[in-house]
Amino acid sequence: MQKITPFLWYNTQAEEAAHFYVSIFPNSKINNITRFGSSGPRPEGSVMTIGFELNGLKFIALNGGPHYQFNNAISFMVDCDSQEEIDHYWSKLTEGGQEIQCGWLNDRFGVAWQIVPKVFFELIKDEEKSQRVMQALYAMKKIDIQKLRDAANNLS
Repeated sequence: MQKITPFLWYNTQAEEAAHFYVSIFPNSKINNITRFGSSGPRPEGSVMTIGFELNGLKFIALNGGPHYQFNNAISFMVDCDSQEEIDHYWSKLTEGGQEIQCGWLNDRFGVAWQIVPKVFFELIKDEEKSQRVMQALYAMKKIDIQKLRDAANNLS
């Protein structure tokens, strides 16, 4: 049972964001929606919260208003098994968003994501290889697994 649930504060886009994320990740679904009543502060019947799951991990999104904004101090890291998986998540999550660096991006809602191959953590275990891998990584936005492997093996 999941004891900690990420709770995301949106201005008015909680439902749109939840449906967007559910369309990208496998094993994902909308669980529930609560709506504002007549006491407000938003229009009666509009979405207050939406519970959803991404690959089995539960989230809650709130239409809390413009008081808070997302920033890169908090991000969601997606472990990828292949370049195809990296390409999939990268292309979907950057639609209307912004590519940053080193596998980081901001989606169209301002949420920060890291799209990272699992092999990356293996490649940086060796101190000598780590320096070359990190240097290659710093030159990338979307991560290219082969370029990381080439750097680790001193082929670049």
